[in-house]
Amino acid sequence: MSRKKIFNERYKTDNTPWELERPDSNLINIIKTSNIQPCKTLEIGCGTGSNAVWLSQNKFKVTGVDFSSLAIEKARKKAVKYGVEVDFHISDFLKQKNSAPEFEFLFDRGCFHSFDNRKERKIFAKNAGMHLKEHGMWLSFIGNADDKPREQSLGPPMRSALEIITAVEPYFKIVSLISGKFDSNREKPALCWKCLMKKRRILKNG
Repeated sequence: MSRKKIFNERYKTDNTPWELERPDSNLINIIKTSNIQPCKTLEIGCGTGSNAVWLSQNKFKVTGVDFSSLAIEKARKKAVKYGVEVDFHISDFLKQKNSAPEFEFLFDRGCFHSFDNRKERKIFAKNAGMHLKEHGMWLSFIGNADDKPREQSLGPPMRSALEIITAVEPYFKIVSLISGKFDSNREKPALCWKCLMKKRRILKNG
C-alpha cells in the first residue's frame, strides 16, 4: 500500500495519534522565544491544520500542504470554523521540483522524520531550501533516537542527531538542535529533537 493510501486510511479511521486538535505548545514556545516574526509560512505535512490555523491567528500568512486529501479536507473545515484564511492544498512535498523561494518560515511536525531512506531525507531538506528565501528559517520536530527502544507502531520514527545533520547540512545552518518531548495526548510523550535551521546563502551540492 502506498504511503498516501496508508495515511488516508488512518485519517478515515481516526487512527492519528499525532493529531492534537490544538496548536503544538513547542511551536508556540519557539515562535515566541526565537523572535520569529509573522511572515509568509509553509507548513509541510499540515494534517488537519491546527498549527496552521494558530499561525494564521497570529498574523502569519500560511500555506499548508499534505498528501492526504482527507487531512486537507478536515483542515479547510477547521480554518472556516476559526474564521482564518489558510491556503491548504494537496501536495507531495518530496516530489516538488524547482520551486520559487517565496517563503520566509517553514515548519514541519513529524514529516521530515517519516522518511526512512537517507536519500529521501536529503531530498526533503533540499526542497525545503528551495522553498525558502535567503536567510529563511526551518523548524522541524523530529523523533529522537535517544528514546527508549519500542515498537515503531507505538510512537514516531526515531532519528539520530547525525542522521539529521547529514541530511540538512548542505542546505541549512543549524541554529539549535535541542532534545525535548513531543507535545502529545499520550501519558508518556516520546522524545523529540527540536531543530531550528537557517537557509544557507549558497546551497552546497548534496
